[in-house]
Amino acid sequence: MQIKVNKNKKQYKYKIKSWSDVTLDKWVKLVKAEKLTETKSTKEIIHIMSDMPKELIDSLSLIDVTIIIKAISNLQSKKTSKFKNIIQVGKQKYGFIPNLEELTLGEYADIEHFIKQGIESNMHKIMSVLYRPITETEGEYYSIEAYDNTSMRLRSKKFLDMKAEQVEGALVFFWTLGKELLTTLQLYLSKKLEKAKQQLTKDLQTNGVGLA
Repeated sequence: MQIKVNKNKKQYKYKIKSWSDVTLDKWVKLVKAEKLTETKSTKEIIHIMSDMPKELIDSLSLIDVTIIIKAISNLQSKKTSKFKNIIQVGKQKYGFIPNLEELTLGEYADIEHFIKQGIESNMHKIMSVLYRPITETEGEYYSIEAYDNTSMRLRSKKFLDMKAEQVEGALVFFWTLGKELLTTLQLYLSKKLEKAKQQLTKDLQTNGVGLA
């Protein structure tokens, strides 16, 4: 949809972005805009989705604003945010963690930390934990770079250009498996504790001491 605005005897043209053009950076701004008052939210959403200067938005009639917001809402209702295990950001391809059951304690701790700090402001960091550079491929299988906190933070800046539909698809997939992840984590910790107890028992028995 193209928007034409006439002001001071000049005509300005703006185009509403398709959902596939919305980046993670703009997606975060849209999420935050929904928390503002209705008037401020409307102005912010139009600005984000069309790049129209806010002073020009103020000059739009209420009827025009209603038409624009309706067009944006229709775009959002038609979006298809399917999960993609391999995405491309810039010239680099990234792979989603192949097996979430192998998520490490460090990776899980960082995701949990970013969520507590504010999921919107840290979404690019969460995505950079879940998606990492592909190091090897064989058919439909692939390997990704080992997790490193420093590399993750450097990569997260690039992920601000990640497509919103890619983010939403990954989130749906990740949160759907949330309960399974928690169960896996609890099982992982339980096994580690049991293994540590067995090792401690063995060491004590070697030294002639028993463990009840």
